[in-house]
Order: sequence, then structure tokens, then C-alpha cells
Amino acid sequence: MLHADVAHVYETLYPTLFRVAYRICGNRSKAEDVCQETFIKYFERGEPLPDLEQTKYWLIRVLRNLALNHEKKRSRESKAYQRFARNSRQYTESGETEVLQEEARSLVQRALDRLPYNLRSVLVLKEYADLGYREIARVLGISEGNVKVRVFRARERLAQLLEDDL
Repeated sequence: MLHADVAHVYETLYPTLFRVAYRICGNRSKAEDVCQETFIKYFERGEPLPDLEQTKYWLIRVLRNLALNHEKKRSRESKAYQRFARNSRQYTESGETEVLQEEARSLVQRALDRLPYNLRSVLVLKEYADLGYREIARVLGISEGNVKVRVFRARERLAQLLEDDL
């Protein structure tokens, strides 16, 4: 694989991959990390895919898996923090304020985070990666009809979560 090919793929697809990663992870730093890991895996692959479109699908699948692993880790960390907070009164008021400020920073991101992963991933791919239903089906390995149902349910659920937060 030529380094120029990797550079072209990176420059062309990074913005899309970053948007997807950011919406899944909800954190700019984590999204950047997931994107970098994705491109490292592409580079380690050793041979380019036939065209940019197939490369895009491959990268999105890898990114989705890496983001899912991050999501699982974040969920475990969050549960551990909640247990600590319930069982300990030693944290300071400024710590409470920081947590509340971080939680309040983005209404939409919070609502996205509360969606089940299978709904969030299709919505993110549809709305932030600008993929069509057929493309999403291909990336996720599910039927196009299933994608349409999930996008519909995700939008309904997201609207309800946003309404509940207001």
C-alpha cells in the first residue's frame, strides 16, 4: 500500500468518520481516538480496497466496532462511578458541579447517549455520515427494511427523550 493512498483516504473520509464517532462516543477526544484506531487498522491491513466507496464501508464497520467497545467500557465506568457516588459522601460540591455541567452540555448528545446502541448507530450513520438506507444495511449487515424500521424508531425515541428533558 502506498502512503499516498492512505493519505488520500484519510483526508477524504476522516470528516465523515469523525462525525459518526463523535455522535456514538459523545466526546471529541474519544471520537478522535476511535478514528485514529480505525485508520491504524486500515494501514495495518496492508493492501488497499478496490475503491473509495468500499474503503468507506470497511472503515465505518471497523469504527462502529471500536466505538461499540468504547461504549461498553464507558458504560462499565459509569456504573462504577454511580456506585461510588451512592456509597460515598466524600466527593466535594465542586465535583458535583462539574458532573452536572458536563451532563448539561449537550441536550441532543445526552438523548443520543440514552438510545440503545442499535438505534443510535443507525441514526448516526443516517444523519451524521449521510449514508442511505442501503448503505447502512451494508455497513451493519442487516436488511434495508430493518434499517428503515430502526431509523424510524430511533427518531421517535430521540424526540421523546428530548421532550422529556425539556
